[in-house]
Amino acid sequence: MTWQAVQGHDEVIEQFRRALGRGRLASTFLFAGPAGIGKRLFAERLAQALLCPHAGDELNPCGRCDSCVQVNSRTHPDLIIIEKPPEKSDIPVALLIGDKEHRMREGLCHDIALKPFMGGRKIAIIDDADHLNEEGANCLLKTLEEPPPNSVLILIGTSPERQLPTIRSRAQLVRFRPLGAAVVAEILLARGLVADAAEAERLAGISEGSIERAVALADEDLWAFRSTLLEALAATQFASVNLAASLVPFVEAAGKDAPPRRARARQLIGFAVEFYRQLLRARAGADPLGDDELRRYVLQAAARQPGDAETAGDCIERSLEAANHVDRNAHQTTLLECWLDDLARILSGQPVASYGGM
Repeated sequence: MTWQAVQGHDEVIEQFRRALGRGRLASTFLFAGPAGIGKRLFAERLAQALLCPHAGDELNPCGRCDSCVQVNSRTHPDLIIIEKPPEKSDIPVALLIGDKEHRMREGLCHDIALKPFMGGRKIAIIDDADHLNEEGANCLLKTLEEPPPNSVLILIGTSPERQLPTIRSRAQLVRFRPLGAAVVAEILLARGLVADAAEAERLAGISEGSIERAVALADEDLWAFRSTLLEALAATQFASVNLAASLVPFVEAAGKDAPPRRARARQLIGFAVEFYRQLLRARAGADPLGDDELRRYVLQAAARQPGDAETAGDCIERSLEAANHVDRNAHQTTLLECWLDDLARILSGQPVASYGGM
């Protein structure tokens, strides 16, 4: 599997080819863009191209040599991949510098400094870099300031703003755009994630360019609850208590373990963010975007609810704060209830004490 598996990011591929051709490949990159658009797949294919002895400056890996095969199976000795464990809220420091008994004798910072085993480079990929806490980012500081010779470090996140300054200032930013609807539909069909072309096109149209979002929206229960949520958000009087009484049990019904519950909470908060973004457009005099149901509720809210564009902006900000806290070990019921209560306060013109109070 080579670049043929990467769809929708041809411009970024060319960007790396030009940099390598000029001999100006950076040592640290921050891949930023929405979740579910192929940033990790791109990072792995880039690693394959940089490690393949036959790729050349055009970054065309052969896909057949020992190096390419090992990258595909994630067993290449010169490729390090770090990701947040599903049960954790942050990337454990031990993955970066080893556990307490093996500090700086294990982990990414130790391994990337070793001499390449098979070829000319060591490459490390940190997925879920949004979940690097301050301690973890500081552990990377020496590696970022003094990159080992012939090393490449790729951090994958959703936006530069979610990275600590120590990361942003030392990494070359590479922005990834959402995928086109046609590309999303093609991928959904090719991977067998949907039953037919009509369903693929429907989900692609509301996916915002994200395969992850498209797959999530294929959940009929989630899609049905989205209607309940939008109706509540668009009501003349926002009944936060009543909405919390249905929203919290729906989140808890996602599963016994925390990861699926957190994922569902993020999805629902994401629906609210998109609602308020389109409401902001409507109150600024622009036509709201999105599917018919979303536009209908947005226009209903614009006509009936008090407030202005600034009010919608405050609701977006508060919702993004809530989304950021989902993975921070906050008590989920309390988090969701406080979020909805704060939305009600904002919409009624009451002050909200602190957005970051969870």
